Amino acid sequence: MIISPNCGVKLVVPTAASKLSENSPLVNYALNGLERCWLPEHRRWSHIYHLDGRSSPNESVPSSDVFYTLNVLLGMSRISEVPDGIDLPEVFHRNVLQLTKLPVRKYAFGMALWSGAQLGLEIPDPVKRELRTLLADESRWKGFRAQDLGMLLTGVVAQARAGENEWWCYAGPLYRFLKERFHSESGLFFDAPFGVRRRFSSFATQTYLSIACYQYGEFAGDASALVMADNCVRNLIALQGPQGEWPWFFDAQTGRVLDFYEVYSVHQYGMAPALLEWAERFGQRGAREALVKGFNWALGHNQLGRTMLVPELSLTIRSQVRRGELTTKAPRILRAVRNAWTGSEARLINSADVEVRLECRSYELGWILWSFGRRTDLPELTHNCAFGDA
Repeated sequence: MIISPNCGVKLVVPTAASKLSENSPLVNYALNGLERCWLPEHRRWSHIYHLDGRSSPNESVPSSDVFYTLNVLLGMSRISEVPDGIDLPEVFHRNVLQLTKLPVRKYAFGMALWSGAQLGLEIPDPVKRELRTLLADESRWKGFRAQDLGMLLTGVVAQARAGENEWWCYAGPLYRFLKERFHSESGLFFDAPFGVRRRFSSFATQTYLSIACYQYGEFAGDASALVMADNCVRNLIALQGPQGEWPWFFDAQTGRVLDFYEVYSVHQYGMAPALLEWAERFGQRGAREALVKGFNWALGHNQLGRTMLVPELSLTIRSQVRRGELTTKAPRILRAVRNAWTGSEARLINSADVEVRLECRSYELGWILWSFGRRTDLPELTHNCAFGDA
């Protein structure tokens, strides 16, 4: 697709420098948004940027800020031009050290390994020590959720790719644990290794474990990992909604959708494209079409018929959610349990019963950077008129 000059696309450096940018308009849109989420006093990006008009829109939750910052840095490892004033090594070092001081989830350590490898930056010794303790004690893995395992395995493989071979000894055991305890015969992945809760899995469950399988399978030459990832992607594409919606909640035991909502924008334009890039490389039929269809959902091809962009801020709206469920998860949990036990198939509801969650999280923009920072083959997305003023 050739972009018409009438679209008004401008290639501008995020910091308003006078030269043309090497980044795509989509990438610059995300970078501009990240400027608003930046907390200069802490040298990190915020947990939430609220879009409801409050005077102080940035909300900081330190443990979340740090993880989101590492996610953003991962994305910046793939872009052509990093904004002035962002010292990647300094921001990485300052924030990764916080992992040993804050109550972060285990997946944050996996993101540290992954982003550090992509940026060519060394993991500080205190973080290495805590990671070695975690990875060497397999009894602690019983508490892993899918995101913990997926990011840790991806991070270990990324470090090995970067030549840091000390981590490779953990890759095989982590993958075997994934294969034995998280893989379902349905083709989807469980969310936990044990317990009733494990069958209730999210779109994030499928994304992180599939990416880990692709990463490990390619680097280790293990075809079983690639087959598992391909099977999961094939099932996800089959379950994609009529307008490209990626469902949020699944029954991994049967391979069914339990609830479409919330439909998260980051899945549509960031995380699904990250996964589908791998699927395209391995020849998965329909992967590219699913990527484009899902992305267009965020541009307004959705049941509300509205864009999920906030162009004046270069931010995005987090999700479309059932009315009355912005502040409670209870109805969603009960609905999922009921659908699982009755065998009911979830569907989209009437658009009159759907509203939007008016917030943006910095990691969401980070996934745009990662998924599209190096793509030049999708100009209908990267140079879309919606990002023309970026």
